[in-house]
Amino acid sequence: MATPNEQLEELFSLVTASEKYSSISPDLIREIGAKELAKRRNLKEAVKETRNKLHQVGSAYQEKPIPYAAWQDELAKLPSDLHNEQVMAALKHQMSMHASTAERLSILPHVFSDALGSIGPLHSILDLACGLNPLCLPWMPVAADVEYTACDIYADMTDYLNLYFEHFKINGSAFVCDLTHTIPQNAVQVALLLKTIPCLDQVDKYAAKRLLSEIKAKYILASFPAHSLGGKSKGMLQNYETRFNHLTEGESWKITKMEFTGELAFLIEK
Repeated sequence: MATPNEQLEELFSLVTASEKYSSISPDLIREIGAKELAKRRNLKEAVKETRNKLHQVGSAYQEKPIPYAAWQDELAKLPSDLHNEQVMAALKHQMSMHASTAERLSILPHVFSDALGSIGPLHSILDLACGLNPLCLPWMPVAADVEYTACDIYADMTDYLNLYFEHFKINGSAFVCDLTHTIPQNAVQVALLLKTIPCLDQVDKYAAKRLLSEIKAKYILASFPAHSLGGKSKGMLQNYETRFNHLTEGESWKITKMEFTGELAFLIEK
């Protein structure tokens, strides 16, 4: 009979055999897989439920595979000026390929200036579970020498973001990170936790509380989606505001609530 470690490695191999999950953080796959093996009747069920959970927290936001190889070729042909009209149009097109940033495109011209303008210019940013949000940099109230650190569960995504930083000569870096397992220790002016808490809650109900408490940032901008990926919105904002209030209960932080089209945001000042 296989040992628990052997079962977990077999589950990991079966899950990552699919291209859909092959770029996801191994730590996250093993974290979810171990929990599912403990709950399910057999390996087959555990593999299925692990894939379902990974879909909920990641793959669901990418309706189609993101063509990073083509994007890399496109990137090489773009001017190096981040505020060039051609560049900004290309970045908006790329952001449309990920649900989280696609939903923000209509408010992109003002959302970051409205949310962060009062504390700008920003000199250092930690973007947690970033998705394609670093591509929003031209619309953010940042200093010319801003240091931008980003992490996500997808290795192919963080690889592309590093090429993006390099091409536009941004002092930035991106890396793979499972936030339920590891909290980056960068000391920054502002941390971005955009539409991330509901995904963390799917894996670990205590992860968001740990993150908010342990992130080394003067400010944290946390947000929640106003509707599901399927378009349902009934009761969501109220539920998410209740969840946020529970997470910050007992803290002496200054909190500013903001509502945007499609997004509920809170700026925390520690």
